[in-house]
Amino acid sequence: MSEKIAFLGLGNLGTPIAESLINAGYELTVWNRTASKADPLVKLGATVVEDPMDAIIPGGIVFSVLADDAAVEEIFSMELVEKLGKGGIHVSMSTISPETSRQLSQIHDWYGASYVAAPIFARPEAVKAGVGNICVSGKAEAREIVKPIVQTFVKGVYDFGDDPGAANVVKLAGNFMIAASLEMMGEAFTMAEKNGISRQSIYEMLTQTLFAAPIFQNYGKIVAQHAYEPVAFRLALGLKDIKLTLQTASDVNVPMPMADLIKNRFVSALAKGRDNLDWGALAMGASDDAGL
Repeated sequence: MSEKIAFLGLGNLGTPIAESLINAGYELTVWNRTASKADPLVKLGATVVEDPMDAIIPGGIVFSVLADDAAVEEIFSMELVEKLGKGGIHVSMSTISPETSRQLSQIHDWYGASYVAAPIFARPEAVKAGVGNICVSGKAEAREIVKPIVQTFVKGVYDFGDDPGAANVVKLAGNFMIAASLEMMGEAFTMAEKNGISRQSIYEMLTQTLFAAPIFQNYGKIVAQHAYEPVAFRLALGLKDIKLTLQTASDVNVPMPMADLIKNRFVSALAKGRDNLDWGALAMGASDDAGL
């Protein structure tokens, strides 16, 4: 398989992922709606194109890190997938609906290409440090080709089999659990604060003992300090993910009352004009309710 990779989408996650691939020795042709975001990668040797179609190498590999289902479906038109063609592999790292992944996989099949869902659990700093984790699902042969490539920028790769939607289900479950943890910490730290205990002190004790895990330690610091900037993942994208979670649950008749609560927290935060904050600002809802 060629050392050349097409890379579409240079947002907060896409840029450090692309940079890691270049540093690992891959030759990247990159595209982004805002072309100037490619400038740091061009300095590292990447080639930038104005049209995603121009990045595609027939029979090659293309990575996409795009905002949502609509963006992935728009970019990966029939024409683009046809150009990717036989032997080509699309590594879709976006957090999208499992059903969208299944439909995209079918379209890729028509043209002899393979679709691999590969959503990543990592904030930008985790990508840079190489400590993120990726779930993969899709055609077995394509998964095996993709694994050593993504292992250049993550700590763990977890295989969820042939169903192209499976990795997306896991990603949505994980993002829901992160959001639920934000809500939990927001409520707990607010209760402590109104009882005269500093948010920082309860954060330090609990995340060194009962909750000594990365999500609680990293996000807990953000919640304890109300430090919702700089933005690594926007509130609006959090709402998008929780809506996808609820739809995926509804499709198989799984009630998720906590997810409903989380969705309303996101809606409330956006209604209060907090769309310029990181999704950790979900936790501010508990402080709002307590008059803080």
